[in-house]
Formats: sequence, C-alpha cells, structure tokens
Amino acid sequence: MERLPKLILFLGVFLWPLASATNAKIKSVFVFGDSQFDPGNNKYIKNCTIQANFRPYGSSFFHYPTGRFTDGRTVADFIAQFIGIKFQKPYQEVYRHLAKDPRKGIPPDGLNFASAGSGLLRDTNKDTGVTPIQVQLQQFQALITRKHLHKKQIEKSLFFLVSGANDVFSYFLLPGASKMTQRVYVSALLKEVTRFTSKIYKYGGRRIVLFSMGPIGCIPGRVLISGASTNRCIDKMDSMTRYYNTGLKRFVSNIPKMYHGATGVYAAVYDTSKKFRDNPKLYGFANVTHACCGGGPLNGMLQCGLEDYKMCLNPNEYFFWDYFHPSERTYGLISKAFWAGGEKEIWPMNLKTLVRNITLSFP
Repeated sequence: MERLPKLILFLGVFLWPLASATNAKIKSVFVFGDSQFDPGNNKYIKNCTIQANFRPYGSSFFHYPTGRFTDGRTVADFIAQFIGIKFQKPYQEVYRHLAKDPRKGIPPDGLNFASAGSGLLRDTNKDTGVTPIQVQLQQFQALITRKHLHKKQIEKSLFFLVSGANDVFSYFLLPGASKMTQRVYVSALLKEVTRFTSKIYKYGGRRIVLFSMGPIGCIPGRVLISGASTNRCIDKMDSMTRYYNTGLKRFVSNIPKMYHGATGVYAAVYDTSKKFRDNPKLYGFANVTHACCGGGPLNGMLQCGLEDYKMCLNPNEYFFWDYFHPSERTYGLISKAFWAGGEKEIWPMNLKTLVRNITLSFP
C-alpha cells in the first residue's frame, strides 16, 4: 500500500496536463535541433556515427531503441502528448515514404527534423554525418516547394528549436579549433538563431519556441574534457552557456517587433534544470551528478550501450540518463514546467497558453 501514493503522484505529474489539452487550437509541431529532440533521424543517415539505435536506449517507455538519446520520451514527445497529438515522426522516415509514394503527404501532427550531434554552426561535428540546422531548414523548405506541406498547416503549428549545446561543448573539447573569443562565438550562435527565425517566419511560422541551453558544464560527459573535475561543473562552460541564454531571451523579447504577427517564447532549460538539481530530494532524484548508464568517472567517459557500460537499477532516480542527456523522468518534469509553468520557467507565456488562447493575425 505504501507504493500507491507514489504511483498517484507519478501519474499526476504526467497525466494532469493532458486533462485540459483537448481545447488546443494547435494540432501540429515542427521540431528542429539536436539530440535533445532527435526522435531517430540519425539512424536513417548513412555513415552517421552519432547514434542511439541500440539498447538500452528507449528501455523505460518504448522498450526498444528508437534512436532517441534517452531511456524514453523527449520534451518534444511530452509536449505532443499534452497537446493531444501523436509524436512527430522523424523527417528521414517520412521522406523515404514520400519518395515511394508522394500521395502520402506530411503527417497532420507535424514533423521532427532534429539531428543528434548537430549545432547552430555548420562546422560543428561536420565529420560525423549529422544534419546541421541550415540543412534541416532546407529539408523543411523543400517540402513546401514540392507542395507536400501547405500554408494552412504551417500557420497553425508550433515551431521548436533546441540547439547550441554541441557548439559550446566542442568549443571546450577542441581548444584552439575556433579562433573566436567566447563572446564572438556566442554572437555567431545567436546570429544563426536569428537566421533560423527569419526563415521560419518567411515560410509562414508564427509561434516559435526557442529553448535555452541547459547546464552543459555540469553534464557527466564533461570528464571527456581535459582537466575537468568530477566534483564541480566547468565554470567557463557554464558562464558561456548563461551568456548565450541571456542573449537568446533578449532576442525572444524582440520577436514581436522584428516579425509582425509572430509570437516568440523562451523556454528556460538552464534555470528549470537547476531548480531540480538544487533540490533533488524534493523532485525524487537520488543522483543528479552521475549518468544512469555509461562508464568511467561519473559514467561519463563511455556512451551508454557500448561495451563494458554499466546501468543503474532505476533511471527515474537519476537526473542524467547518459553522458550528455537527461533521463525521461527529467524530461517529463521539464516538459510539465514548460507546458503549465510560470515566467521563471517559460516566458512570456507557457505552452498551454500559446496553443489554446493566442489568436494571431497574418500579414
């Protein structure tokens, strides 16, 4: 009987947002970014070396590997459930179906273009076969050009972008590879966000959600960086992350002025994650430093699923699933904060408000 209250609490966390999702005016989401949202695009890309299409990835929810870099659902998946629509399929999967039968069209619930390992800069992990943001946008544009995707669906969709973490991690992993100072480098990242937003607006997107970087300096995989401590976050990386996030939020505040009729939303991944990591017991975490699955110090030296990896008994008690990514439970808590949370978590409105109550006029 002791387990029952915990079960009720657990179900409440994830089912409560669904109770009021039926009135959503938005029924479609287009997702761009990196491994935080990748639903399995990379597994379709020949010679791409950044993969999660093996066990135990996906083990907590799907019970098989989907290509997602966690043990279950991502934030994009949870938000789709909160809205009341199906998970967005990987673009690479749908593209292959369209090549065989163009009449099939695009799923009415949207599409996910995110590619694990990609960055805002084209050169980030370019030798690994990932799809950078610029190419993801080209893929989206091609669907419009070929009339697979129509204005009516675009205008009634959400657009998600989560990217930049791989750019920042690479900056520290390969010191000297970039000749830019940290501030110039961040400015280059923000310019790419502006270009992305301008393109989406040009194609008809009007509800754009930009996700901040999370606590990259604190991930278990930081031990891959020479001289990194296992006892504390990498301060310089953390500082660079916060500098980027400040610029991103400033840009979001200017979206209504820069793009007539558009609404921009800033999802504070860093601040929301910090709240959970600073109060682990309150949110049911037993460990917020080590990866549940991996190997070496902090379980951060070896990718989950590779030879000699180790896995924890209960992923729900861990903030991090593998060396870079949160667990499904962490993603679920973050998603709930973005769906129905306050301005410290998502600004200037939460996603529940965005999909239900905003009426936009189009030029």
